[in-house]
Amino acid sequence: MKLKDTVLLSLAAALVVVGTHLTITVGISLSYPVFMLAVAMLFWYRYRKNEQLIQDEELKAKGKPKKKK
Repeated sequence: MKLKDTVLLSLAAALVVVGTHLTITVGISLSYPVFMLAVAMLFWYRYRKNEQLIQDEELKAKGKPKKKK
């Protein structure tokens, strides 16, 4: 997992916590954008993870060894 992936997943989790707090304190109408941003970050994280899996499979099919970072 790369640093950007870790940051995306951590921010999404933090936004869920912040959204939950906002829901309890001020209501769902003001916390809705926070939850939507968290969901968008989760989708972006999943997209990046799928793209990396596809690249790994293509490299494996060509017979090239995977780079280690």
